[in-house]
Amino acid sequence: MPPVSDRHNVYADAGANMLSPAAQAGKPLVYVPHSRSGDVWVIDPATFAVVGHYPAGVEIQHVVPSYDMTTLYASDDKGNHLLPFDPRTGLPGAPIPVVDPYNLYFTPDGSFAVSVAEAHRELVWYDPHTWAQRDVTPVPGCAGIDHADFSPDGRTAVFTCEFAGAVAVVDVPSHHVLRVIPMPQRHTHMGPQDIKLAPDGSVYYVADVDGNGVWVLDGAATKVLRFIPTGRGAHGLYLSRDARQLYVTNRGEGSISVLDAYTGAPVTKWQLPGGGSPDMGNVTADGSQLWLSGRYDRTVYVVSTKDGSLLRKIPVGNEPHGLCVWPQPGRYSLGHTGITR
Repeated sequence: MPPVSDRHNVYADAGANMLSPAAQAGKPLVYVPHSRSGDVWVIDPATFAVVGHYPAGVEIQHVVPSYDMTTLYASDDKGNHLLPFDPRTGLPGAPIPVVDPYNLYFTPDGSFAVSVAEAHRELVWYDPHTWAQRDVTPVPGCAGIDHADFSPDGRTAVFTCEFAGAVAVVDVPSHHVLRVIPMPQRHTHMGPQDIKLAPDGSVYYVADVDGNGVWVLDGAATKVLRFIPTGRGAHGLYLSRDARQLYVTNRGEGSISVLDAYTGAPVTKWQLPGGGSPDMGNVTADGSQLWLSGRYDRTVYVVSTKDGSLLRKIPVGNEPHGLCVWPQPGRYSLGHTGITR
């Protein structure tokens, strides 16, 4: 794994406009997967215009940057494949067979791609270059396994269990489950979803949709420390480009809570005019905008990170989900919609 350059901020090499050569080669575009229609829409962030529609499969959940940032993968869990996009052109390639990729991650050393096979309650480990299957980790106690993040040293991964009201802690070198930690209040309809490591590695933040806020897990991933109320339907977690603020999308009330990324202290809350269903997305390379899918409103929101004002609402298709803003700063990608370090 590339060494952490700043122990106080594991995201120090993913600051504003700190683009790798591979990311610099990519066209600035926003990729919007649709879980209902199975296609990917592409938006020009300079004009906010939709510039492409691409059939991608049956049920497209996320668009995920590869570890080396040379490829973007649209994940189709129902169709059991990834559709690669070339970020230099914005065009799709040939599908790659992968088991149930509800979500996709890469180990911090770049040696494995991990398909989060939600329906199978498994993690399926692949060679990220040849896509040959290397291992399978059953996680029977983690119903609804979906989102993940990694410890600063890359040896531990924490996966959320949406339908078990818990998180599963996995040893990355051995691919073994170390433990499953239930939340103090177990929400099993729509429970823990997105997860994000604090910049100093001291805690993990875990968004709980039915809990309407964020659980705080200790940095060793052994126990839940406390709960932070944010808003109805807390779902997505995104860091500001300087990693000082954590944005929490409250899907059930059309708002975004801003927390101190180190302490979890509430800073402010931004309300989308007229409400909405802000779900997943990311921050632009310069840090000035937060792009989010409106999961149940056929919309993409563009929000100013300066004051939370809504810059644009862009009509898209039915149920936009894990959109990817490209390019992203950083040395490497851990997957999802662009967790970079």
